[in-house]
Amino acid sequence: MIGTEKGGRSQTSALIAMHDLFELYGTMWLEGVWEFAKARKSTTKFIISDEPITFFNRHIFPAEAPYPGGEDLSKVGSRTIFPLGPETCAIVTHLQLVRNPGVKPLDIRINARAFQQAVAKLTDLQFGRELEEQDVLRINYILKRRASRYIASSDKEWLYPEKSLGKIDWAKLDNDWFLFPHLWKVPFTAEIIMGNKGGGAWGVDEYGRQHGDPDYKDRERHERDWRTFQKAKLEWAKKRVGKSSAHIDNYSREDEVGDGMMAEYLRREGLLA
Repeated sequence: MIGTEKGGRSQTSALIAMHDLFELYGTMWLEGVWEFAKARKSTTKFIISDEPITFFNRHIFPAEAPYPGGEDLSKVGSRTIFPLGPETCAIVTHLQLVRNPGVKPLDIRINARAFQQAVAKLTDLQFGRELEEQDVLRINYILKRRASRYIASSDKEWLYPEKSLGKIDWAKLDNDWFLFPHLWKVPFTAEIIMGNKGGGAWGVDEYGRQHGDPDYKDRERHERDWRTFQKAKLEWAKKRVGKSSAHIDNYSREDEVGDGMMAEYLRREGLLA
């Protein structure tokens, strides 16, 4: 914990430390796939804890990652879960995991790093998915287990998600892929290039690697990602059929296209009327 002046540190130094921690993780967060999920239709709402920005990896159990954690984020299977209020929760997933959910959760993600420039397309942010009661309970359970000491909510019952969940297997909490974003609405990009006002350009590939990196725009990796991503989309559709799903900015009708393609696949499989 960061102390105050009485403990030997000033409030200013605490704020500086918080800023540095944000920059430490900001690069990988920005390069992840973001979703803002809702709990408006769930009786249970999100709790908060003394570790409000929580990492979840099904192969890293709570006792193995004591406060303040942080090393989890470099692992490809780690998600960031951050309740923004009683009814809204941000979930950030590494792009590599989205493209290949079968990857080993404890592997280090491609180009894991900190304190570097990163770029993202804000219109790809996902929003509007209504979580079911069991989904909210599972998120609360993760928040509770990863808390250092304190949790809080406006309803005492929400502090005990394990009562409603019954037998809990940490490694299987996300077996139905409820923490994944809408895979049919995650673009399969290879790079982002930006032009400078005075001339010239700067660009990165999908994993933040810049020109000059020997793995920049790795064609073999890109082709493997394409194959695993297409399989993942089909599997996600079957696991999430009938569930509420997220949306993206519809300025180019990509939102409708993603829903339409998924629905067509499910109809062919006989899973949707």
